[in-house]
Amino acid sequence: QWQLVESGGGLVQPGGSLRLSCAASGFTLDDGAIGWFRQAPGKEREGVSCISSSGYSTNYAHFVKGRFTISRDNAKNTVYLQMNSLKPEDTAVYYCAAALRRNCPSTKYSFNYWGQGTQVTVSS
Repeated sequence: QWQLVESGGGLVQPGGSLRLSCAASGFTLDDGAIGWFRQAPGKEREGVSCISSSGYSTNYAHFVKGRFTISRDNAKNTVYLQMNSLKPEDTAVYYCAAALRRNCPSTKYSFNYWGQGTQVTVSS
């Protein structure tokens, strides 16, 4: 069974950095596209970034473009989200998800497996 486990969240000051990890088990990452999402209290879950199964294609939400970088290490079966220049509005629970397709879906509803999430809090 596919399983995803996020880690790396925590409390960071504005302008700081964090690296989130999404470790996969039960499948290899190149079996599907992997996305990062976030959900703040009282808000809908929104897409942050996605990487295709090959790793050659990535995309980012406009509000993180230039600050966040998604990458993958197939040897470790892990996808990362490097978050720099963090802002208070980045505070949310961050989730990774896997889609049973090569390319990133256009909607969160096309992702088949989800992790449990990791809390990111940006505050001074």
